Amino acid sequence: MKAFNVLAALVLVAPGVRADVESGPKAGEKVPALKAFGVVGSVEGKEADFAADRKDAPTVYLFVKAEDGGLPVGGRPLGRFMKALDTEAGKLDGVAVVAVWLGDKAFDKHKEYLPKINMSLKFERTSLAAFDGDKAGPNNWAVNADAHLTAVVVHKGNVVKSFAYESVNETDVTAVVNELKKATDKK
Repeated sequence: MKAFNVLAALVLVAPGVRADVESGPKAGEKVPALKAFGVVGSVEGKEADFAADRKDAPTVYLFVKAEDGGLPVGGRPLGRFMKALDTEAGKLDGVAVVAVWLGDKAFDKHKEYLPKINMSLKFERTSLAAFDGDKAGPNNWAVNADAHLTAVVVHKGNVVKSFAYESVNETDVTAVVNELKKATDKK
């Protein structure tokens, strides 16, 4: 009977244990600078400030926690999320996705890996970049190093909403796209 009570308690607590972490800037905040090395997409082969380049345009910034070799910690499910988001972004006017690979001392490996992921997933609206710095990402973006993926929806230079995931797949795209649609429908 005691074992049953412990098992029942674990079942009740387990959903809270899996809860996603907080990561990314808060809604309403001005978008901070985002300097990263562009590998594939709108900027290639040089460092750029992606936030300045996108200015007021609707954008989803993804901060991807990656292994030393460039593989995203979320593996294939994260890849499916990115592909689904890229597809949905293609249906919305002026929307782009900027995915920034984060990792400790893995900058060169990430630059080598990103063309491979682009070749595999064939992104149309997603730029891929590598961040050369701390695994928590660029200053002022409040990226939690424990999050496998942080998605930040931005419109008119302000954060609409940040999403953080310890586990992600293509079904999670709906919430991100819904926030993007709400923001871009407001004139």
